[in-house]
Amino acid sequence: MSDMHEEPNGDTHADGRHGEGAYEQERTFAALPATHGRGFAQSWWGQAWLKALEDTALDLAQLKAGRRLARAGAVGAVSVRPGRITAVVQDRDGTPRRSDVLLQRLSEDEWDRFLGMAVERAGHIAALLDREMPPHLVEDAAAAGVELLPGIGDLEAECDCDAWDHCGHTAALCYQVARLLDQDPFVLFLMRGRAERELLDELQVRSVAQAETEETPAQEQEGAQEGVDADEAYAEGSILPPLPGPPSLPSEPGLPPSLDTEAEPAPGLDVAALEFLAAQAAVEARRLLAEALSPGHERQFLDQELTLEEDAVRLAAAAPAAPVSVRLAAAADRGRDGLALAVRAWEYGGPAALSVLEEEWTPEADALARARAALDAAWDDGERPRLRAARNRWTVVGSDAQLRHGTDGRWWPYRKERGRWTPAGPAAHDPATALAVVSGAE
Repeated sequence: MSDMHEEPNGDTHADGRHGEGAYEQERTFAALPATHGRGFAQSWWGQAWLKALEDTALDLAQLKAGRRLARAGAVGAVSVRPGRITAVVQDRDGTPRRSDVLLQRLSEDEWDRFLGMAVERAGHIAALLDREMPPHLVEDAAAAGVELLPGIGDLEAECDCDAWDHCGHTAALCYQVARLLDQDPFVLFLMRGRAERELLDELQVRSVAQAETEETPAQEQEGAQEGVDADEAYAEGSILPPLPGPPSLPSEPGLPPSLDTEAEPAPGLDVAALEFLAAQAAVEARRLLAEALSPGHERQFLDQELTLEEDAVRLAAAAPAAPVSVRLAAAADRGRDGLALAVRAWEYGGPAALSVLEEEWTPEADALARARAALDAAWDDGERPRLRAARNRWTVVGSDAQLRHGTDGRWWPYRKERGRWTPAGPAAHDPATALAVVSGAE
């Protein structure tokens, strides 16, 4: 890709200026190769560009023809200059067509308002230097009366095929420019009338001037306003409107956007897995909102962040399709049966139950004494089942029942199924209650 258009004398400077210091007012981008299986715009501003085209064009067949030409690599080198983009587009029969798309340049007054707005927030300049165009930059510009992105009817077409509306050639050019905008939003600024170096120089000048003004002592600034007395500010605070109430809990999780589009997925992208993750994110968001709305939530401790293995079990508990389950089993470092066992534990008690399933630990002496006392108090004399203790696992002698003591002091019931100890229910603070789940005792 070439970042600048060279004059015949080759007098092109590293700072993007030509000749006697004039800013470069044209950039020429080499033709992009054919592309398949991807959208033309990945960035939101590139998509906004295409929306302006698709909302304006009257003939949908021409848009489809333009997409085919752009995907086939039929768009030649693209010239970008203030108010106009130009390229030669090869028709399907090989006929070259000169195609132009026109976009209104911003006036000097509009540029002045945009530059004044941009220097007020350092994040705007930082984003531009990173080749990003954050939505709030565009929103702030619009609030200042400057529309950066094109809207309906803003992209005017000219083509030597003599079409009166957007034809397949100008549509192909617009689709190709969307790819350029993804890489560099300064392409849009050049179309609006400012070259990259010119724009950055003007921002720098204004930034320096603003910094010097801010460093001037307040008493030396002409017309500086006096501060507000603290008592007065506090009194005014009491008349402010109340904060809005909390949001209501939706009846069910939101529906994620559909990924069923005409474009083929990128290589290696598992669409089914992505759709599953999006749906589970909506479920988790609703759960978190429900917890946040519950009484006393502000006094609860924050949950610890899940490990990769724990999160894989959480997702597997949602019963995904078989291919996704296989990937989750691998992420959890478990086989199919091991994942099923972990899911059962998760359904009874989340991370705490999963920890009891996998970890053995030896209670400290005082904790062990409390555990024995709890077991003794749970039954009358002569009725307590015989228990064989091994660290934190207490197995009923001659039975397929077991209690596991968690680090939080709760008891978890387990049952032996097909020779494997399996979670049998939720935890209980009373060992007799937990054991009743698997033994039938009260």
